[in-house]
Amino acid sequence: MDAAQPKEFNAAALAQVAPALQGIIDQGALSGAVTLVWRKGEVVQTHALGHRDIEGGQPMTRDTLFRIASMTKPVTSVAVMMLVEEGKLKLDDPVSRWLPELANMQVLKDPTGPVDATVPAARDITVEDLLTHRSGLAYGFTSMGPIAYAHEEKLGNALANPHSPDAWLKALGELPLTYQPGERFHYSHATDVLGFLVARIEGKSIGEVLQARIFGPLGMADTSFWVPPEKRERMAKLYQAPPEGPLKDVSFPHTPTPSAFEGGGGGLVSTADDYLQFARMMLGRGEVDGVRLVKPETLELMAANRLTDEQRGHGFMGMPFWLSQGFGLGLSMILDAEKHQWMGAGAEGAYGWPGAFGTWWQADPANEMILIFLIQDSMPLGPEAVTAMQGQRPTGRIGGPMFQKIVYTALG
Repeated sequence: MDAAQPKEFNAAALAQVAPALQGIIDQGALSGAVTLVWRKGEVVQTHALGHRDIEGGQPMTRDTLFRIASMTKPVTSVAVMMLVEEGKLKLDDPVSRWLPELANMQVLKDPTGPVDATVPAARDITVEDLLTHRSGLAYGFTSMGPIAYAHEEKLGNALANPHSPDAWLKALGELPLTYQPGERFHYSHATDVLGFLVARIEGKSIGEVLQARIFGPLGMADTSFWVPPEKRERMAKLYQAPPEGPLKDVSFPHTPTPSAFEGGGGGLVSTADDYLQFARMMLGRGEVDGVRLVKPETLELMAANRLTDEQRGHGFMGMPFWLSQGFGLGLSMILDAEKHQWMGAGAEGAYGWPGAFGTWWQADPANEMILIFLIQDSMPLGPEAVTAMQGQRPTGRIGGPMFQKIVYTALG
């Protein structure tokens, strides 16, 4: 379905979004997608294509619920910055003040070497280290060698965790860091840690904090860490594209009650319109529809690159991710729009952060535009997943860059 299209868009060019994505769905590489284009105060275009449940014959709808994985990270990061504004913590505070589990950390001598060959950390992990993924913490799926398997063994699955927050933090603190704090960007459990940090400071679960401070005020009625029974019919199934044959349903099982582990790094479920509210707040420099969550200067801080040129020289997930981008406080941003064409589209200063299941969003201040792309395409998240992804069958997530390029072409 299409809303009225502002004259800045070429209507014929923008109309190519649906057939392009439908082609991927028809090839069997993708179950379905929900896309949304918002610009200058209005929804310009939205599509619900394919199926949220192939076997059940249930079509995608605009209000379909998606596991947004790491699109959770910017939300948790905003909650952290709210506490920074209130003086409850500072960016240069050592997190061991609230999380003694992460005091006196050890660091691997060799990032891919034995987990018992370590040296003491040169300094404590700070709040800023966590927000910029320069804490030295890791994910099993972003790591290589013994530390990758140690993460999986001690912490469990990155997105379906059986532990309580306290037990998980204790286990995390017993693992060595991969790098010295502040040394380099290494994608990690850092934002899960931030979620539990917020919870300890506030004396509530991270889910309760986000509901009270972000979801409630912004009217995000379908965003949470747990899907109640009455909403599950709207949930999109998670599919994996095997080397050949039809898509395979690999959905996480629903739990009868909320889990004790609420992952501030990747646990949220949301919808296109709910996340639009959050993205509009970000684009509005902390305010949307008369509701202000943070100061404009806080948003400017979050959306400014903090990585050094040397840190941007390292690859990410096997890609030259930083060729065109930087990273701030919980967000990546485009630094060179021309170089960014290799992986998508956007103007300089546009920012966002994607999710492991192919979900993606971007707020573009220069064009007063927000793009949201929601799919459920499973990728390997086990130890050393970077190597496991090489040579895989192409999946429906190629629709993301395709969507971006079509919209920006239509904008001229």
